[in-house]
Amino acid sequence: MRAVISVYEKRGVEKIGSVLSQLGYEILSTGGTAEYLKKHGIQVTEISKVTGFPEILGGRVKSLHPAIHGGILYRDWVEEDRKDIEGAGIIPVDVVVVNLYPFEEMMRQNLTIEELLEFIDIGGPALIRAGAKNYFRVLTVVDPSDYGWVSDKLERGALTKEDRALLAWKAFCHTAYYDSVISNYLKSTLEIDQAEQYYTIPMKMGKTLRYGENPHQRAYLYLNPFEEIGVARSDILQGKEMSYNNYLDVDSAVRIALEFPEDPVCVIVKHGNPCGVAVGKDLMEAFERSKNADPQSSFGGVVAFNDVVGDDLARELTQIFLEVVVAPDFEESALAHLKNKKNLRAVRFHGLVRGWEVRKVSGGYLVQEEDGDLWEEWKVVSERSPTDKEVEDLKFAWKVCKHVRSNGVVVAKDGMTLGIGSGNVSRVDSLRCAIERATRYGFDLKGAVLASEAFFPFRDSIDLASSAGITSVIQPGGSIRDQEVIEAVNEHGMAMVFTSMRHFRH
Repeated sequence: MRAVISVYEKRGVEKIGSVLSQLGYEILSTGGTAEYLKKHGIQVTEISKVTGFPEILGGRVKSLHPAIHGGILYRDWVEEDRKDIEGAGIIPVDVVVVNLYPFEEMMRQNLTIEELLEFIDIGGPALIRAGAKNYFRVLTVVDPSDYGWVSDKLERGALTKEDRALLAWKAFCHTAYYDSVISNYLKSTLEIDQAEQYYTIPMKMGKTLRYGENPHQRAYLYLNPFEEIGVARSDILQGKEMSYNNYLDVDSAVRIALEFPEDPVCVIVKHGNPCGVAVGKDLMEAFERSKNADPQSSFGGVVAFNDVVGDDLARELTQIFLEVVVAPDFEESALAHLKNKKNLRAVRFHGLVRGWEVRKVSGGYLVQEEDGDLWEEWKVVSERSPTDKEVEDLKFAWKVCKHVRSNGVVVAKDGMTLGIGSGNVSRVDSLRCAIERATRYGFDLKGAVLASEAFFPFRDSIDLASSAGITSVIQPGGSIRDQEVIEAVNEHGMAMVFTSMRHFRH
């Protein structure tokens, strides 16, 4: 019986090596792995002695030889295979224990592309794939965390074909992920700006979530090796585990908060939509204003800040029911107060990286660039230009509206949302919802501004906005009735800005 052991990560490999040796397996190995096993008292045969060929090209070619791959791929139930290996003098290989050069880790080092290419493993994936392909006969182990239970079953003679099948599946997952990391790295490094014919996304298990959107759905958090920051890599400082929906809401809240790098801002999100957003002289004022923007919806919300949460603010946050508080950091005393709410999650985030969005549809996937821009131009199309104060509020409302589900509108004033309408199939209905929310909580809309993430198809929204006291509007423009809408704005003495960039969010 023979086993091939060739690993870069040597931690724990002596365990399975020792068991195989005790069971009578001849262990074939290469270079550093062979030396490591020998130091642990395990007898090893150098692969070069089996192949009759030394390692060449600085170690690039070690195990790529029929004496090795023929032994792994041999099918003992196929008569022709038996004749082939007997004729060639090849001894079957029954176990393959291999892990790969650490390309993912090394790509984060300051290496040249020439240096990094040396960490693309060639022989390792070939060994793994050969063993996994032939799992009916061959045991293939790639994950050091499997050494323990595999060794135990080997000692007891209890390893089954189902075990080998499971390990084969893990092996192909391993090599697929490895190649995906390489291909995505090369695309980025070589600045290739074209769609791939075959698109792969490297994802590494972060953790199992309690459930998905609903309790009957399984859910997991996977990490993108090319995004070192982002909500998926946030620090959960206290509180119970984050749920699937928590991650979605936190992501929405953080994206809005990061639209305001200069002003203290608070964002409250419920079910993926902002319900209250406000800036203030400090985070405390921003929180009070955003909470008051929609006090009913704030209950049970996710709250995001763009600066460090301090002691006084933490005290205030514990006065209402919240699911998550997320910020770039927290003072120690603030965390002590938040811990009084044992289920309240305190999350520290480290920014985000913009990339590509992937969404499942039946039969396939949709892939698009993330929406990272605000506007293409700032064009005043009304007879009246907005005042400085209106300009400030228009920019505020536009940044928030970009993140509201379509059809989305935002009514705002003095750096605070007064009403948000989202997800309606009619734009004017979204505006009605926003105005109704604002009036329900007693806000004076006189002098407020209106943002719409897409163009107004009719003048009805303008008429409704004016009747509520709104004086200025920002929208992309682009409707065949733009002139009709502009005329309505002028009739009411309002100001309107076109951005020439819409922000649909489906």
